[in-house]
Amino acid sequence: MEGYILEWLNLLGRWVHLVTGIAWIGASFYFVWLDNSLETPKRDADVERGVGGEIWSVHGGGFYHAQKYTVAPPKLPETLHWFKWEAYTTWSTGMFLIALMYWYQAEIYLIDPSVMSLSKPVAVILGMLTLVVGWVIYDLLCKSPLGKQEATLSALMLVFVCVAAWALCQIFSGRGAYLHYGAMLGTIMVANVFFVIMPGQRDLVAAKQQGRAPDPNHGIRAKQRSVHNTYFTLPVLFVMISNHYAMTWGHEYNWLILIALSIAGALIRVYFVQRHKGNQTLIPLAVSAVLIMGVAAAIAPRPTEPVARDPGVSNADVFAQVQTIMEARCANCHAKVPTQPGFSAPPKGVILESADDIVRQAQTIHQQTVVTKAMPIGNLTQLTDEERALIDQWFQSGAKAQ
Repeated sequence: MEGYILEWLNLLGRWVHLVTGIAWIGASFYFVWLDNSLETPKRDADVERGVGGEIWSVHGGGFYHAQKYTVAPPKLPETLHWFKWEAYTTWSTGMFLIALMYWYQAEIYLIDPSVMSLSKPVAVILGMLTLVVGWVIYDLLCKSPLGKQEATLSALMLVFVCVAAWALCQIFSGRGAYLHYGAMLGTIMVANVFFVIMPGQRDLVAAKQQGRAPDPNHGIRAKQRSVHNTYFTLPVLFVMISNHYAMTWGHEYNWLILIALSIAGALIRVYFVQRHKGNQTLIPLAVSAVLIMGVAAAIAPRPTEPVARDPGVSNADVFAQVQTIMEARCANCHAKVPTQPGFSAPPKGVILESADDIVRQAQTIHQQTVVTKAMPIGNLTQLTDEERALIDQWFQSGAKAQ
């Protein structure tokens, strides 16, 4: 029953996280596009009212006319729309999912004894510290004198995220490291909204209500943090889906793969932001494509020679050993009714109970247990190197039951 409840909590939490994430990212992308696409107001009266830019657009059968004031309008409107709850809800549901899967079930998803032997409390505390320390370091960098030198700050941020990616992959399972890296970036993004962007906007509104001159520094800081957020977005989205692709986090150089794909995601966003500004250069997109293709080529499985075996050992004998391994190491999760605590259904619907099941899933079994060594997850059932070698031998010999 516990596994069934966890499945439902996971489903509902993931659903809400996805919906609110779409709302947050959609609003963020729209306003970045809007800010970079503004044109000089055509009417002198608009300029006199403090309008700094405007744009006309058409969508859904209607025309829209958006204007941005250089600082603030002479008089605040009765209704003023704020954009914050999308960010807060996305982060809170993301934290719910991390707590549910990676902290509550740390022994399954977060801890890998072959990477570092950690107790569950220590692993959870380190996971929490990742989020807090990540924000503190980032915020201090932005508030330092270097924060006014965007090129230098960007270089330091690149070094920071690279070190974080490497360190996390030396502490947690590959899957857990990727998710905590993404959670760290997501925490920075929402903390930017909560601690910098929203306070600045509230002070701007209060200044107008009180009749005092607004502090322009709030807008400068908020713009900087908003730009950072937009470049973090695609790396975070990659991490959100990465748990489905063990070829990345299960690789020996998972930290380098994470860094390369994060840079690729940020460059894709750079391309679109520059395009909004009228700069049609394809260089960021080309570099991103080279990075992605380079990673794909570098981690591609290498052809191997079929493993020689004693001619007196038949295919049936080898398969019998493989089936015994599947029963002992894999079927506790990959069964119609899993016996492993925390699972109410076989992961990805893969069942490995019968001979037909095993032969049918031969490609997946080999990929996950031999090529990436991502399974069993966290090596919970202690699949040995000798057993992996036997699975490889069986697969290279044609993956037959007889």
